[in-house]
Amino acid sequence: METATLQSKPFNPFQIEMLELVSRVTSELEMQDIRRLLGKYFAQRAEDALDRLWDEGVLNESVVEGWKNEHMRTPYKQ
Repeated sequence: METATLQSKPFNPFQIEMLELVSRVTSELEMQDIRRLLGKYFAQRAEDALDRLWDEGVLNESVVEGWKNEHMRTPYKQ
């Protein structure tokens, strides 16, 4: 059986800062709070991006309605 190998990449300065901040977490409750805050942050960024696409006319009611019938499954050969 082959052993999977991971390529190590050095952390960038932002990742290092996050690791230093998270190293101060002392309880599961604090970790849950951090996860919740990060979730809210990224959800807000996604919402802002969608709003920008809507304002630029890239997204509209027609596009959103089209998503209802869109099939994005992996096609399999028969």
